[in-house]
Amino acid sequence: MMPAPILTVHGLSVTFPDANGGLHALASATFSVQPQEFVCLLGPSGSGKSTLLRALAGLLHPTAGTISFAGGQPKIGMVFQQANLMPWRTVLGNITLPLELDGVAVEERRARARELVELVGLQGFEHNWPRDLSGGMAQRVAIARALIHDPDILLLDEPFGSLDALTRERMWGELSRIWQARRKTVIMVTHSISESLLLADRVLVLTQRPGRIKLDLKVDLPCPRLDEMRYTQPFGGLAKKLKDAIE
Repeated sequence: MMPAPILTVHGLSVTFPDANGGLHALASATFSVQPQEFVCLLGPSGSGKSTLLRALAGLLHPTAGTISFAGGQPKIGMVFQQANLMPWRTVLGNITLPLELDGVAVEERRARARELVELVGLQGFEHNWPRDLSGGMAQRVAIARALIHDPDILLLDEPFGSLDALTRERMWGELSRIWQARRKTVIMVTHSISESLLLADRVLVLTQRPGRIKLDLKVDLPCPRLDEMRYTQPFGGLAKKLKDAIE
């Protein structure tokens, strides 16, 4: 039996007021997400992907429609395109910040942070400053910071969008490994068809603004997914379906 969705979105619309009667960013988006599912939001620029993610995070209020979570309001972690680390705090200090704000004891938050440092592969860099980190390492810190309070849902807004191509491809594997280890429910915004197919259980394709759900594609590729899979026929077939939906 299929478990109850952890998240259900129905008829979600977002309009930003302006002098021309409002900018319609999102229109009647309806979908659900299962516990521990990895879902990617894919679509052209300006299709409302990030707007949808921010609505799910509670950072903006929808104009219409509903967002409901199983069991009430969940704990949500969010990672943005830029790592947004505090330059005056070390790697460990940045990761422990959410627990510090929650009043968690020093020893507990350090122990939990060290566990995440190992998970994201930053052993030996605990006391480095953000200025000494590469882009990929900084995003690992941001992911660890988002995981430190054990969120029910992890929201990722193009977390690798600012990285160079080789680093971005390496981070796909890192994120997949982290997800396999923690099995969080993940919703991730991306512009990359390959990224979505290598990571996600499902891909939701949005139309041009105002964004609507045009395609809900199940990614029935075996896991773990290695980079070489991009050159196989099943991968190519799914990539074509996504490309056709976007165009």
